[in-house]
Amino acid sequence: MRITDVTCHILQSKVEQPFVSARGWVYSTRASCIVEVSTDEGITGWGECYGPAAVNKALIDTQYRPRVIGRDPFDVEVVWEDLYNRIKDYGAQGFSITALSGIDIALWDIMGRAVNKPVHKLIGGAHRAEVQAYATGLYFIDMERLVEEAVEEAQKYAAQGFHAIKMKIGLGDAKLDLRRVAAVREAIGPGVKLAVDANHCFTVPQAIQLGRAMEELDLMWFEEPISPEDHAGYAQVSQALDMAVAGGENDFTRWGFRDIIASKAMDIVQPDVCAAGGISECRKIAALASAHGVECVPHAWGSAIGLAATVQFLAALPDTPPCLRPAPPMLEFEQTPNPLRDHLAKEPIVQVNGIVAVPGGPGLGIEVDRAVLNQYKVA
Repeated sequence: MRITDVTCHILQSKVEQPFVSARGWVYSTRASCIVEVSTDEGITGWGECYGPAAVNKALIDTQYRPRVIGRDPFDVEVVWEDLYNRIKDYGAQGFSITALSGIDIALWDIMGRAVNKPVHKLIGGAHRAEVQAYATGLYFIDMERLVEEAVEEAQKYAAQGFHAIKMKIGLGDAKLDLRRVAAVREAIGPGVKLAVDANHCFTVPQAIQLGRAMEELDLMWFEEPISPEDHAGYAQVSQALDMAVAGGENDFTRWGFRDIIASKAMDIVQPDVCAAGGISECRKIAALASAHGVECVPHAWGSAIGLAATVQFLAALPDTPPCLRPAPPMLEFEQTPNPLRDHLAKEPIVQVNGIVAVPGGPGLGIEVDRAVLNQYKVA
């Protein structure tokens, strides 16, 4: 089998109800670079790149595509190393890796389809047939009702069956952040787990101060409290707090995670399969984490393709640590409006009572609906 083409599709959908994070970014559209890899045996694989779609497409079209055509997709690790070494002189993080991630995921999809096995069977087998999902949401929408809207949204997710929720913080007012989190915790009760995500908007002292104030609220973790570049600062925050500190969605490759994990700067690392180097590289990151007793709970944000790849990866992750009543890594199932997540697959990935079944079909386990692909394609 040989690769005959690599095609990038830029998909975009307008968000009817824009939302805001601690970065101050207004999300008014959802977009993604979808990678389609074709072969001479008629098997097509799908991947996705995290981040601004046009940049990923430009990198793939000009740098990666010519080196991938003619290769055997089963040489996935060989292809990965070749592409990485082609681009690392110009930056071994960021877009060079997010673009590579989309190709890597597509190759794993091809291999699974070729042997009629889901990807989790190719990367070691499934530790579980279903994964527990947590709802990511509770962004900032109505600035006059920040507490009330968070409570209402959290209650909605609990009513839908989610047993865990992640909410956004970082309003520029620590007292308001604390009041908002406390109101959500009270509204959903102790039976629903709760995490907070600051999108790296705090300084180290601010993160420690707020983190200590939130510890009595029984939180799963404090995600991205400070800038992703400040690994020493992460270590300070982790050592100062009793609650778990999570991060890593903006880190890339095994080399980018090596020192974070070895120094235990974070209690939980969150590589994204569409960003950190694809399934190939996230396996290595997870192995590093396991060797150092650090949890690996992948980040997920994107279309049905990225979501399916994350579920396949999660199925093959062992419990950390193994125990009588394990706490397996959870699936981030973000709940902001996104037709690329909900409609791109002919049979979308859904949660029932907070549980997502691991797709058992070949490759990523989903079939892309080309009508939907074409509906949202802008380039």
